[in-house]
Amino acid sequence: MAETGVVEPREAVDARDGAVEIIGRTPWQITRSRLVRDKGTLVALGAAIFFILLALVAPLLTHFGIIDPYGSHTDLLGGLGSLPTGPMGGVSAQHWMGVEPGTGRDILSRVIAGLTVSLVVATLAVLVSVVIGTIIGIVSGTAGGRVDWFFSRVIDFVLSFPQTLMLIALSTIVIDILQAAMGTDRTPASMVFMILVMGFFGWPYFARIIRGQVLSLKEREFIEAAKSLGASPRRIYFKELLPHLWAPILVYTTLIMPQNIATEAALGFLGVGIQAPTPSFGSILNDSVHYATSDPAYFIFPGVTLFLVVLSFNLLGDGLRDALDPKADRQ
Repeated sequence: MAETGVVEPREAVDARDGAVEIIGRTPWQITRSRLVRDKGTLVALGAAIFFILLALVAPLLTHFGIIDPYGSHTDLLGGLGSLPTGPMGGVSAQHWMGVEPGTGRDILSRVIAGLTVSLVVATLAVLVSVVIGTIIGIVSGTAGGRVDWFFSRVIDFVLSFPQTLMLIALSTIVIDILQAAMGTDRTPASMVFMILVMGFFGWPYFARIIRGQVLSLKEREFIEAAKSLGASPRRIYFKELLPHLWAPILVYTTLIMPQNIATEAALGFLGVGIQAPTPSFGSILNDSVHYATSDPAYFIFPGVTLFLVVLSFNLLGDGLRDALDPKADRQ
């Protein structure tokens, strides 16, 4: 082909023997190519990254005074405790989402700070669920027999408790115990409570997913080879099986994140989660419903932000699930 000046692609005819050269691709390369073709997932990924970065830099923005979630601007109110002056709840160049009725606090600053609280709680709760669920799923699926039966019954037992009801019923007692043990105010204790309870009630779903994957993987040749070479159960669990489970772990993480974010907001709305004046989506929405008719912008702006956060993680999880599914129908 040198005479024509055309360069053959790598998968074209091999000049030596006329055979077609087949180029293998790694699972990550295949997944990446599928994600690149899925524009909706890319948009969701960009939005999720934006919200995560915004949550990470929010404490710095507060420290340097760029945002002020606690400062009052009573001069922007019609009077102390009254509604904001100006259109759409006091929206201006200085206050892009307006100010809170009654206090005059900047809504955008509180939404950004609340995003940090919500994502910290949701992420740590997911981490608890993933760690517990992965370990129990691997052990249960590999051991089989009585061990599998025991963990299956434990999973059924945990799933029999309604998560939201338990969160509400246990909140007062457990938060008081955590507050006394930690020696802090109620906000850190409330965050720890939600992380532990959401993480505890979230691991059974993931354990079932991992157990199902392990039941098929443990019959593969590389597991039999490891056993024949005298590999310990710990090595089989974490050296042989765990690297093959990263796909369901990643997909489950992105799918359960929006669920935990929504749960944290719901608990705050019900008065069980993070309490004012600490900003969180739940506490902001809980206060904003009192002004839904008189100042609808106070409810709309935080509500739309929460909707976009949950939607971005939901779409990202769905896109990753499709990209990592080798049986999916793709053109």
